[in-house]
Amino acid sequence: MSDLRKIIHIDMDAFYASVEQRDFPELRGKAIAVGGGEKRGVTTTASYEARKFGVRSAMPGWQAIKLCPELIFVKPRFEVYREVSRQIRSIFFEYTDLVEPMALDEAYLDVTVNKKNMAIATDIAKEIRQKIYDVTQLTASAGVSYNKFLAKMASGVQKPNGLTVIKPHQAAAFIENLAIEKFYGVGKVTASKMQGFGIHKGSDLLKWSKTDLVSLFGKAGHYYYDIARGIDHRTVEPDRPRKSYAVERTLDENLTQLNDIHDYIDGIVDKLYPGLKKSQYFGKTLTLKFRDRHFVTRTRSVSRTYVLESEHEIRALSHQLVNENADLMKDIRLLGLTISNALETKEGPSGQMRLPL
Repeated sequence: MSDLRKIIHIDMDAFYASVEQRDFPELRGKAIAVGGGEKRGVTTTASYEARKFGVRSAMPGWQAIKLCPELIFVKPRFEVYREVSRQIRSIFFEYTDLVEPMALDEAYLDVTVNKKNMAIATDIAKEIRQKIYDVTQLTASAGVSYNKFLAKMASGVQKPNGLTVIKPHQAAAFIENLAIEKFYGVGKVTASKMQGFGIHKGSDLLKWSKTDLVSLFGKAGHYYYDIARGIDHRTVEPDRPRKSYAVERTLDENLTQLNDIHDYIDGIVDKLYPGLKKSQYFGKTLTLKFRDRHFVTRTRSVSRTYVLESEHEIRALSHQLVNENADLMKDIRLLGLTISNALETKEGPSGQMRLPL
């Protein structure tokens, strides 16, 4: 067992909502949701006071307010969240360079070999949680285990402000008793399908052969077979390549006129392009996303053989996609643009390969 890795998963507790409650004392102890509000949008994060009423992330505002009439909606301040996230990550790097951020509020750390030569990963997790609190006045939950799947599962066991360790000899019992809908990587649709086959817990999943799982769930069947046995060979990847860059907005009022939609698309490009430049992420594919009043969501894409680095071209292609789908642009409540399909070696806007000089 000496070759087992030591993995920590850190997950901030109700991150956006906790930042708001920290910065605005009048919100402390109250049910709040960070998001677009009651009429439009969805909640990005709900405080634990709101979660007691069933309010969850990605829930429509109208549904959240129905569950919790006293809910206070707070507009997100992403620049603030990003700055706090940077503070937290700087703490991670005091211990290891093997840090894989999954979002602003969570990350995996491989501390098998660490900068402080600490032998026990649990002690590292304790120190990190305390430092996060000292620096940010925010709490974090942590999971410690020998692979990413189990560390991720462990971090959610004692939320908020909890620390859970799953040692190798404890893994089998933990997995066997874990409800299938709680498995990381098993979404709602897959969980429902599994339950239809009598798979309700890890112990049920363990009974299925790899061949049968692959037959039912495709390539993901390999993953399900392994995690049921506590196997996860994924390494902590400190430089996870960005797969896309997107900006989308839920509108305050439905847009019914094509001219208004074009105007709104211009505003989205105004947000998208500076983000692309700042992150230095440019891709070959532009995707338009739009949702109508019936909550039907559609995407339409256009690709080039070169990366799209010209703001003018991105803007022109965005309007082209709107025009090509004008017959579907009725009572639009959400619009978004995504750049994806990046090249490892960037090409110039004319399709000419950039050569190092």
